[in-house]
Amino acid sequence: MDNTSIIIEALVLISTLDENLIDIISTSLTVSITAVFFSCIISIPVAVIISIKEFTGKNIITTIVNGLMGLPPVVVGLFIYLLLSYQGPLAAYNLLYTVWAMVIAQFVIVTPIIIALSKQTIDSIFYEYKDFIKSIGLTTFKSMTLLIWETRDLMLVNGLAGLGRAFAEVGAVIIVGGNIAHETRVLTTSIALETSRGDLVKAMALGLILILLSILISTLTNMIKTYSCK
Repeated sequence: MDNTSIIIEALVLISTLDENLIDIISTSLTVSITAVFFSCIISIPVAVIISIKEFTGKNIITTIVNGLMGLPPVVVGLFIYLLLSYQGPLAAYNLLYTVWAMVIAQFVIVTPIIIALSKQTIDSIFYEYKDFIKSIGLTTFKSMTLLIWETRDLMLVNGLAGLGRAFAEVGAVIIVGGNIAHETRVLTTSIALETSRGDLVKAMALGLILILLSILISTLTNMIKTYSCK
C-alpha cells in the first residue's frame, strides 16, 4: 500500500467516526485540558508574583523555571512512576496506570512553560501599571488580580501553548499511563502503538487528528492575539 492510499483510507476511517477513535480523542482531551487547567490555576499567580515582587533568589528561580521548560518528558514520567509505584510514597492512592497519573505527568511538563510565558507577559506590562498600583495602594492580591485581568487574553494564549505541548506529549504518559485500551490510551501513545503493529492506516488517522487539533489551537491563538491587539 502506497502513502497516498494510506492517507485516503485514514481519511475514510476518520469520517466513519469509529468508536475507538472517539474514545482515544476523548481521553486525550480530558487528560490534557485537565492538566492545563490545574496548571494555569497555579502557574499564572506564581508568574505574577515572580514578576512584580523583588526577593532574594528571584533570578535563580527565573533561570530554573526557564530551564525546566525543556524538561525531558521521559524523565518526568520516570520520577512520577517512582512516586506512584507500589514501592513509592504515593502508592496508597493507586494512581499508577490511571488517567490521573497522566494528568500529573502533563501538569509537571506544562507548568514551567506556562509560568515562563506568563511571567514574560506580566513583565511586558508591569511598568505601565507600577506607578498606578503604588499610587492607589493596591495589595499584592489586588495587584495580581488587576494584572491578570488586563492580560487575560494573552494568559489564555499561554494556556493554549501549554495545551499544545500537552497534546504532543508521549514519553511520560506512556510510562505512567501504560497505554491501556479504553482507559489511558491517548493520541500520541496510540500512534506509537499502531505504527509498531504495522497498522499504518489507523496510525495515520490518529496523526491527522492530532495535526488538526494542533492547527485548531494555533488558529485560536492567532484569533485571540488579533482580538487583543484591537
